Amino acid sequence: MGKKGVLLVNLGTPDSPKTKDVRKYLNEFLMDDRVIDINPITRALLVKGAIVPFRSPKSAKLYQEIWSPENGSPLLYYSIKQAELLQESLGDDYQVELAMRYQSPSIESALEKLKAANLDSLKVIALFPQYASASSGSVYQKVMELVSKWLTIPDLSFVNSFHDNELMIENFAENGRKYQPETFDHVLFSFHGLPQRQLIKSDPTQNHCLKTADCCATLTDANKFCYSAQSHHTARLIAAKLNLTPDQYTICFQSRLGNDPWVKPYTVEVVAELAKAGKKRMLVFCPAFVADCLETVYEVSIEYNEEFKALGGEKIQLVESLNDSPLFVEALRQMAIA
Repeated sequence: MGKKGVLLVNLGTPDSPKTKDVRKYLNEFLMDDRVIDINPITRALLVKGAIVPFRSPKSAKLYQEIWSPENGSPLLYYSIKQAELLQESLGDDYQVELAMRYQSPSIESALEKLKAANLDSLKVIALFPQYASASSGSVYQKVMELVSKWLTIPDLSFVNSFHDNELMIENFAENGRKYQPETFDHVLFSFHGLPQRQLIKSDPTQNHCLKTADCCATLTDANKFCYSAQSHHTARLIAAKLNLTPDQYTICFQSRLGNDPWVKPYTVEVVAELAKAGKKRMLVFCPAFVADCLETVYEVSIEYNEEFKALGGEKIQLVESLNDSPLFVEALRQMAIA
């Protein structure tokens, strides 16, 4: 029997923190019609005429803050480690390749390596715990577009999401326990944001999403593929592991782009409200990310921390992501062989 292939795909990162490389990355990322799901002409004018020219120099400065002289981008560094450790765990019967949806290593290059291996099967795992069209959906569409051109297509399967994966949940809880959550005034579960319109589109009934204030409180057939509902479920599972009561934590969403309404509440507003309420120390989990990146290392640890202190708070403590944890590698192994 031939080998079984596993393709891990994360979002991506610029090749360097230089403005030209950040511009190239943002242009590819934001021109994806699943990321900015509007009229193509309007999207091109918005991205190429406004967002990328103005955002690239600013984002380059932020990437410079987190870029390691030895390891480069933390997202790429930890993604490589995850792929290497998964390969070691699975053994010679498997071939593991890593790709980024945007920039390097590309999905095309990773698939070429897997194609050359004459695989019996291929399992694709997008490294986003919660499903969203703009992340997991974009990865799987790209993979299907490329593999559909192969003359011989192996048994192909995808991991839709792993928002409730027991090992992943325990891993986040384990990371959080090191900081003794009970000693903090409040805990935040901050997920990457999405435009509300994308949540509404994912509702097959068109009669559930955002119709009530608690539409994400439980997973149902109407919202089982909803990014926000899956995010709430992830947070509740981690909170249960930590014995947190509902009044001890808040679920919120960061990294908003543009003026359209995004998933609420916004993390930046929650941080301000808690500071004004007299909270001094906050512990922050970012369970939408399996590897530390700009959104965790800079946005939470530096940007939100500074804003919190300016409003009277003392400290925001980021709980590190899963990175190269053996527990998460085992979670990936189990997904790969399932």
